[in-house]
Amino acid sequence: MFYNNLIYFLVAIFAFSTSTAPGTPALPPYLALPLFLLLLFSFARISARMYGRVLHGSSRRYFAAEKKLSLLAVFLFGGMVYLLDLKYYLQPLSLGGRLPILVNAAGLGVFFLLLAIMWTRARPAYEAVFHRSYTTAGFVLSNIKSNLPIVLPWLLLSLAFDLLAILPLPRFQEIMDSPWGDLVVFMVFVIFLALFFPPLVRWLWGCRPMPPGPLRERIEAFCRRQNFRAPIYFWPLFEGQVLTAGIMGILPGFRYLLVTPALLATLNEEELDSVLAHEIGHVKKMHLVLYVLLFLGFSILAGSLAELLPVLILGSDMFYRLLDWFGSSPEVLFGALSGLVLLVVMLLYFRFLFGWFIRNFERQADLFVFRAQGTARPLISAFEKIAALSGDIRDQKSWHHFGIGERIDFLARCEQDPSLIRRHDRKVYLCLGCYFLVILATVLAVRQVDTARLLAGYETRYTEAVLRHKVREEPGNSRWLQLLGDLLQGREMERKAMEAYEKALRLSPMNADLNNNLAWLLLTARDPALRDPRRALTLARTAAMLKEKGYILDTLATAFWANGLMEDAILTELKAIRLDPDNRAYYQAQIDKFRSATWEQDSG
Repeated sequence: MFYNNLIYFLVAIFAFSTSTAPGTPALPPYLALPLFLLLLFSFARISARMYGRVLHGSSRRYFAAEKKLSLLAVFLFGGMVYLLDLKYYLQPLSLGGRLPILVNAAGLGVFFLLLAIMWTRARPAYEAVFHRSYTTAGFVLSNIKSNLPIVLPWLLLSLAFDLLAILPLPRFQEIMDSPWGDLVVFMVFVIFLALFFPPLVRWLWGCRPMPPGPLRERIEAFCRRQNFRAPIYFWPLFEGQVLTAGIMGILPGFRYLLVTPALLATLNEEELDSVLAHEIGHVKKMHLVLYVLLFLGFSILAGSLAELLPVLILGSDMFYRLLDWFGSSPEVLFGALSGLVLLVVMLLYFRFLFGWFIRNFERQADLFVFRAQGTARPLISAFEKIAALSGDIRDQKSWHHFGIGERIDFLARCEQDPSLIRRHDRKVYLCLGCYFLVILATVLAVRQVDTARLLAGYETRYTEAVLRHKVREEPGNSRWLQLLGDLLQGREMERKAMEAYEKALRLSPMNADLNNNLAWLLLTARDPALRDPRRALTLARTAAMLKEKGYILDTLATAFWANGLMEDAILTELKAIRLDPDNRAYYQAQIDKFRSATWEQDSG
């Protein structure tokens, strides 16, 4: 279940951290809160019904119900984030934006709330299946501690960097803003995983050391023969009834070998050695380090894609059509599309690429049994027992492991043809080499793209979309209509600009700049049908009466000239020179133009 839960939490963290808090929520609080509570209540009812069906069932049915409800929790959380604007209501927790981790932690807390509701309803079924008694609070706390290691690295590192960001440490800020900043974050992440994470997880999972005795001595002797040393701990996973083992930790001295009591009770000595050989194989093949590098690879790919997304989205006609269809804020839609694209990439990456490597790493670890024992027969026997006792799961497959039947078949083929072992290793290492080359090529290719220049080309169109949304959002605010008119006039979309100015003028008839800008458009429009010098003169006189500035007097002078009032035009430009001497050259050029041609000649 660990890998499935990893995906669930990754999706929840990603969805929340990439969402943006809108200026105003789509639903007012008096509607959002009841809907939020209704979702929680509905989820509780569904959870109770599903677990009620497995009350006297098998562990397999219990895990199947947990998987379905976990997926439903992810979808409900996504609805809370994007439809109920969860981040908007949690944003005040950031202390004015100084500690964003508090908001993200609160968002993750809401996801844990959904899971806690599921675990509360799961307790009776769990007790019946695994024959263990819990209080409700104890069971929920146990599940939180089991899943907390998935999110702890992100929470603790985010908190550390947020705290460092608000401290007066200019040197640290310079490092983080430099090209080496991402590498620094990654190195801190690796150090945390190597030194602090394993003992923390061991404590959270309630692992306890295997007591001294013949069994421990035998396991330690086998590990020494493989040149491997690590403390051995009992792993109480699902009351220790799951037949499994694991290795945790990258560095010797901070690495632990975990074994469930059920596995020790089920396998004979040779079979147990073969399972231990599998776990040791993960260490010998450096899989734990490679997992970290694969996470780094995703961060690099996601970061590169995030640089290109603004260009791809804002340059797409579909983005602006979606704005018209949904009538949403451009910022919200852009954030939602960006988050959706990155979310899909993340799911594809972990489900298929990361999953492919995990499956083949597991196969490499299986094959280490040939080096440790010379044969795969004990491991095949162990797999047959595990499959039968776990609910006949021999043919059951998952995205992160080959099915037990597939693993047995491959081991049997390797018994017949040992060259398959080398060929599998070559395949894995060749694919790793290609993977790292693709990562490097992606980084180099993205750096060749001048995203700033490309974005500048889409800036005007995006600004227009923002202003149009503001107009819809605040139809009584003439400021947005005026800005929209100015933008459209600058893009030579004169008829639309005039419509915007006219609407704005009806809302604010005594706005000097609005009167001035519309007058200028009526005088200078490229389309002769839009010109109206008489009305322009009226608007320009109103503007000059309200605000006596050089640029407004220039519009009035041009309107006088357009109406054949040459003397008034020149006198008005001279007055503009006195008010705005810095632009004398322009105003003088206007006077020269008035004297040398008529408005009709100049406009023609």
